[in-house]
Amino acid sequence: MKKLVFIFSMVTALTISTTATAQKTIVDVAVGNEDFSTLVAALKAADLVSALQGEGPFTVFAPTNAAFGKIDKATLASLLEPKNKEVLSNILTYHVVSAKLMASDVVAALKKGNGKVEVKGLNGQVLTVMSKDGKIWIKDQKNNYSEIVATDVTADNGVIHVIDTVVMPKL
Repeated sequence: MKKLVFIFSMVTALTISTTATAQKTIVDVAVGNEDFSTLVAALKAADLVSALQGEGPFTVFAPTNAAFGKIDKATLASLLEPKNKEVLSNILTYHVVSAKLMASDVVAALKKGNGKVEVKGLNGQVLTVMSKDGKIWIKDQKNNYSEIVATDVTADNGVIHVIDTVVMPKL
């Protein structure tokens, strides 16, 4: 019996320590995925890394490198300059919602809202999430659309949904 209790205790301890070391924030997940290297560079330039390593919960609509590639290179380079930190921060916080919204939550809200639901980014501006042609889209403040191409990339402090275009707030 003592041997069984010891084995159970060891397995429990190992499980707890593995869980504790396996925890990752949204930033950790983004850093670990090369498709988000531009996003990570932008988060660093805007001094938002520590904010997204916080407790959350957060939902991040994360643009890929290809999404950032749709922005003119000179404009993107300018946004990453220290003098444009406030503008960049406004753009990036527009991609973050202060709640953990899994894909199933979004789909349920879309059904309830007749195919459309509004969410507020951390910058205070509204994103419109909508269902069209069997896909989920985000409409930004400038009436541009971004498709959600992957969902439910989970982290300890929230969830990431991958988008194919950078959404733009009113500046």
